[in-house]
This record gives sequence, structure tokens and C-alpha cells, in this order.
Amino acid sequence: MNYEYLNLLFSSIEISSVEVGKHLYWEIGNYSVHGQVFIVSWLVISVLIIISILGTRNLQRKPGKFQNFMEFILEFLQDIAKNQIGEHEYRSWIPYISTIFLFILGSNWAGALIPWKLIILPEGELAAPTNDINTTVALALLTSIAYFYAGLSKNGLGYFLRYIEPTPVLLPINILEDFTKPLSLSFRLFGNILADELVVSVFTLLVPIFVPLPVMILGLFASSIQALIFSTLSAAYIGEALEGHGDH
Repeated sequence: MNYEYLNLLFSSIEISSVEVGKHLYWEIGNYSVHGQVFIVSWLVISVLIIISILGTRNLQRKPGKFQNFMEFILEFLQDIAKNQIGEHEYRSWIPYISTIFLFILGSNWAGALIPWKLIILPEGELAAPTNDINTTVALALLTSIAYFYAGLSKNGLGYFLRYIEPTPVLLPINILEDFTKPLSLSFRLFGNILADELVVSVFTLLVPIFVPLPVMILGLFASSIQALIFSTLSAAYIGEALEGHGDH
């Protein structure tokens, strides 16, 4: 009976791993990673790097159309950081907020615009990296690490006094809040992108090719909004951590 109990216990642990759909697994040492996520992620990162290099390699005092576009994107991302973090602290966080926004936007658009299903893999299929719960959880944990770092770097251990403000009675709720932040960030992004791809797939199967186009356009808009929400909330959490106990 003890062996049966152990087998049941280990089986339940395996079942508890979060997976949606079939995946192309790569074995790296003792670890199994989702290969299709890495493939599309590297593609998105490569495109972002190429665009950045092309847009900044020959800066002119009188900018052309492409340089104007790049400056508009930079100003837009600066505004997100500035509005949420504050005028005095935001500059050092622009690279992080910009990277999060551009990676999520690129990933979402890659899933919405590129017909990945036409590329046959040995196992699984290519899709937006943000269509994988592991990606969105990793991004959310990065934000958690970022705002803890922000709070501790500014206020030291005094940062943790925020957990007992305005009254120690709120300690459990304040601790729980730090667990719910990455959960809400990751599941909101994952759920919206997965739902959008499922809707487009169903429409494509049920109706002719041109009918799903309005749904795809709506998906692009929703994908952009999700990138904006994630980066704005990340900046807001960092700004909240920087306010901390030291400013009271």
C-alpha cells in the first residue's frame, strides 16, 4: 500500500505541472524546455535588435521618417515610466519598462500576424511566446524582482515596514498582495493572448479566409493593449516600491 501511495503522490505531482497544448521539447542537461517558445522568442528579439540598430546607427539633427518613428516610440515609453514611477526616479527604469513592452508587443504581434501553423514541427506548433504560461510567469516574476530591488535599493530593510502600514493588522493582506501581483500579471496576459489565438483559429476553420480579418485586426489592437497594461502595471509597482516607507 505504501508503494501505491507513493506512486499516486508522484503521479499527482506530475499532473500538477501547468501545460496547455502540445510542445516541442528540447532536453538541456536535466531540464526539458519548450523549444517552440525559444524559437519565436529569438526571432522576436532578433527583429527588435535589428530595428534598434537600423534606427539609431545614423542619427541626424534633422530626423527622417524612420528616426521620427523611433523617437516617437522612445518618448511614448518614457512617458509610461515617468507617469508611473515619478519624474525623479524614472530614468533608470526606462530600459526595463521599454524592454518589457517591446518584447510583449513583438511576441503578441508575431502570434497574430504570422501563420505559424503552416510551419510543421516534429511535435507541437509555433505560436506567440506569450501564449505559453511559462513565459508570462517569467515576465511577471521579473517585475516582482524589479520592484523588490527598487524598494530595497532606496529604503534598505525599512522597505518592509510598508507591510505593517497603516496598521500591523494588514500584514497578511499586504504579504498576500505581493503574491497576487505576479499571478494577475501572468494570467491576464496569458489568458488574453490564448483566447485571441483560439478565436482566430476557430473562425479560420469555420469561415472563408477573409472573414476572420476583422477579428485579427481586433486581436492586434487587444495585443497592443495587453503589452501596454503589463508595462504600465510593472512601472506602477516599481513606483509604489520606490515611494516606500522612506517618504512618509
